[in-house]
Amino acid sequence: MEAPYHQPRRPAAPQGDLVLGRLVTILLILLLPLLLGAWQDAGGNTINPNYVKRIENGKTSKHEILLYFGDPKEIEKTDGGPVYKYFSYKDAPAGLPYQHDKRKIQEQSDQLYLLDENKQIKKPVVKTEGKILRSTLVIRFKSDGVTVMSHEYKEF
Repeated sequence: MEAPYHQPRRPAAPQGDLVLGRLVTILLILLLPLLLGAWQDAGGNTINPNYVKRIENGKTSKHEILLYFGDPKEIEKTDGGPVYKYFSYKDAPAGLPYQHDKRKIQEQSDQLYLLDENKQIKKPVVKTEGKILRSTLVIRFKSDGVTVMSHEYKEF
C-alpha cells in the first residue's frame, strides 16, 4: 500500500514580518489618495483645465462630468435642463492690502463666544488668511439631463 502524498510544510513567517507587511499595506492605502491628486481638492483646486478641454458640447455625458470634477458646488434646476456650477479657490496672499482696524464687524460677529454644533460655548476662530476665487466652471445640460449642452470655464 502506497502512502498518501503529503506536501512539506512551509516554515511559519515570523510575527514581526506579518505585522510590518500589514502596516506597510495600510500606509500605502492611506497615502494612495495623495499620490493620485486628492491633495488638490483639499487645497481648493478642484477644476483641472485638462479635464475641461475634454468636454465636448453635445457629446459629453453627466457621468463623465461627475468623474472628472466630482459633485458640483451648486445645482440649478431650469426648464432647459440642470446647470452644474463648480468653483476653485486659492489661498489669498499674505501681503494683500488688508487693514484689520478698518474692518467692519458684522452683526453676528460681535459676540465674544459662539455655540458650536453640540451647543458648547467656544471662542470664535480668528481667521488669518482667506480664499480667492481661482476659476469657475458652469455646465448646462440638455433637457434630458444627461448630455452637456454647453459649458463655460473662466480663470481669474
